Amino acid sequence: MVGGSGVHSFDERHPAEMPTALEAGTLNVPGIAGLGAGVRWLLTQGVEALETKENALARLFYETVREIPGVRLYGDFTAPRAPIVSLNLMGEDSARVADALWEEYGICVRAGAHCAPLMHKALGTVEQGVVRFSFSHTNTREEALAAARAVRSLAEE
Repeated sequence: MVGGSGVHSFDERHPAEMPTALEAGTLNVPGIAGLGAGVRWLLTQGVEALETKENALARLFYETVREIPGVRLYGDFTAPRAPIVSLNLMGEDSARVADALWEEYGICVRAGAHCAPLMHKALGTVEQGVVRFSFSHTNTREEALAAARAVRSLAEE
């Protein structure tokens, strides 16, 4: 708020002129370079190819777990979506399920409210939260099926 900006280091007040007024100090050059490298990598891989792989893994997982007794899924694949599958095991707290997935199977998921209170009100999951499986281009078919087997095992307990 006061002092130099990296451009006018000896000024006692931050510059008012734009765009210097927006610069709080030294630019995050490594971050900017990393972002550029990441964008170049995405473009060489093909965003559509990555999206296709991620969604295929999410759909495989979804189709594998959807008939397991005691598993409640949220959403479906009737419309385009992100490669995320959210579910609950009936009567189990989502955090307990996430802990069991990590401790017993080495599977990392996100549990809880996901900073989406209105969604949880609509789904009726305010108390339980949900378990979110997020699929990436780095995941494999084998990992998606292993996650589905882990959900089946937990549901059968």
